[in-house]
Amino acid sequence: MDLLRTKSVEQSIADTDEPEYQLKKSLSALDLTVFGVGVVIGAGIFTLTGRVAHTMTGPAIVLSFVLAAICCGLAAMCYAEFASTVPVSGSAYTFSYASLGEFFAWIIGWDLILEMFLGASVVAQGWSAYLGVFLENFGIIIPEQVAYGGVIDLPAVLLVCVLGMLVGFGIKESMRVNMVLVALKLFIVLFVIVAGLQFINPANYTPFVPEPQATEAVTGWTQPLLQALGGATPMAFGWGGVIAGASLVFFAYIGFDVVATTAEETKRPQRDLPIGIIATLIICTVLYCAVALVVTGMVSYKDLDPAAALANAFVFHGQGWMATLISAGAVAGLTTVVLTLLVGATRIIFAMSRDNLLPMSLAKVHPVHRTPARITAIVTVVCALIAGLTPVGMLEEMVNIGTLSAFVLVSIGIPVLRKKRPDLPRSFKVPFSPVLPIISAAICLYLMLNLSVETWIRFLVWLAIGLVIYFVWAGHRSRVQTGVPSCSSSLRIEWLSADCVRHSTSAAAVSEPRRSTSSTIARCMRSIMYEPNSLNSEN
Repeated sequence: MDLLRTKSVEQSIADTDEPEYQLKKSLSALDLTVFGVGVVIGAGIFTLTGRVAHTMTGPAIVLSFVLAAICCGLAAMCYAEFASTVPVSGSAYTFSYASLGEFFAWIIGWDLILEMFLGASVVAQGWSAYLGVFLENFGIIIPEQVAYGGVIDLPAVLLVCVLGMLVGFGIKESMRVNMVLVALKLFIVLFVIVAGLQFINPANYTPFVPEPQATEAVTGWTQPLLQALGGATPMAFGWGGVIAGASLVFFAYIGFDVVATTAEETKRPQRDLPIGIIATLIICTVLYCAVALVVTGMVSYKDLDPAAALANAFVFHGQGWMATLISAGAVAGLTTVVLTLLVGATRIIFAMSRDNLLPMSLAKVHPVHRTPARITAIVTVVCALIAGLTPVGMLEEMVNIGTLSAFVLVSIGIPVLRKKRPDLPRSFKVPFSPVLPIISAAICLYLMLNLSVETWIRFLVWLAIGLVIYFVWAGHRSRVQTGVPSCSSSLRIEWLSADCVRHSTSAAAVSEPRRSTSSTIARCMRSIMYEPNSLNSEN
């Protein structure tokens, strides 16, 4: 078994034309940008800013956001080039399949499944917590047993189920709801920024970069892997704190890669995907830096509440009503994150199923809505159960390590695919390749090493389970391994000019030419896809 066998770009694109697995193309550059902003901007903009500024950077958190944006931008450019070159569902999985080979594609796909499932579930629980706070402001109390932290988190379950049904109904319909919620979220964020300007005290920006100081070292399984390997002393504030803060706020940008999972449903993927990915990153960077400047200007970084910095800043200035507004923004923001993560999870599994690395029957799309209905139902049920019954808060870092591992392989894949296939048309190219992609991979690997030892152990266990499934089942059944061809144009022409044309002239076809010819074509397509020797056996 060749572990590094690749799936050609032409074959990947040809697979998108198979009637049983064909998704509806309906998304524009605006849809993709809204989609990306929806998943990237969550509750982190309301909480992460204050926590990092209070403990690590001071007002210099703005610089941390800029550094993180530069690092993330390198990965974003790699995704943009791949997405415009291989406009197929699956994101990093599909890109790795075309460049690095099936084995690495499986690893990435397996990691992304973990990322999307846990991400959607964790965020749904966060949504439930914010919803409880928001409703309490109006005197509505959710019973403890079915609220956030109860026996079952009912609001989280209901959210996942409702959004799952929306995703199954149609990608365009999902994007319309997402657009409304993103608009509401952005309105609240912009309102907070504008309202906070009047309370800024320039003295709070001094010193902009506080003097460095050593922090208490974390030991055991919770310490960063880099610290465990090298014994480095963690530092806060100063330029070392700025860099350390960048490694934390980097995770506030994670999510733009989900845009690439919708490549197959984009009207003009070569043009619109790079626009959607890069525009998402630019918009989020501007908003993050603006929020950071406002919150550290309103209140000294020493007095910020790490848990709820923005709300605390307005309460500090006697504007308690803003806390309710911020809670509403968080509820809307987290709704869009869950929605986009559900879409991403279904498209990753869809791509792997169509390649028969997961059961191929899962990939069939709904005849009316043209969405992967079976996969959507499975993803919805699993995420609802995890969100409702499992305390997954401790697994949040698993989302990050899965994402960063995908970033590493996508970055490496850019120079590899350029060397293998220099002839492919690329509407967007990463400048200064292979230097920038290599730098991107190195930065992402460094950020992975800053995650805890226990996160790495859980990640390796999940990876080991995936490797067992691949070597026992998936690797021997993949369409590339078995030689089952996709219906490329050349195959279709040859086949239609021979056997299928002969069959279409039967008596039944003469009596009902249109319907019979169509059904004959469909039968022959299935034969060539799943029973490649069936037509030859008839001759």
